[in-house]
Amino acid sequence: MSRQARRDTAPEVLLRHDLHRRGLRFRVDHPLPGLPRRRADVLFPRARIAVFIDGCFWHACPDHGTQPVSNAAWWSAKLERNVARDRSTDAHLAAIGWTVLRIWEHEDPSMAADRVMVAWERTRTEGS
Repeated sequence: MSRQARRDTAPEVLLRHDLHRRGLRFRVDHPLPGLPRRRADVLFPRARIAVFIDGCFWHACPDHGTQPVSNAAWWSAKLERNVARDRSTDAHLAAIGWTVLRIWEHEDPSMAADRVMVAWERTRTEGS
């Protein structure tokens, strides 16, 4: 697990390039407010938007997630904890007024960027 990239994975880079090309500026791999040791893949602090690009294996994608055969009980518990941590993070951020976007690694980067743009534009119109 220590060899897993913590940031700058291919899906993250593709999404960030698309967002940057659209004129958005953001923080990368940034700590979350009130949550030690948890970070957002892409963060818009002023707009209060946190974007997470979730890997299909590590976050138990219902479409593409797999369960290892070796040491199955340990892996099952590990993946369940990952999903529970995701839900806890989402709930905390929502409680303090943030918008949370979860994007699967298999999603089209352009469509994911569209979702981020909609959320970002919504904060711009609400703030006016």
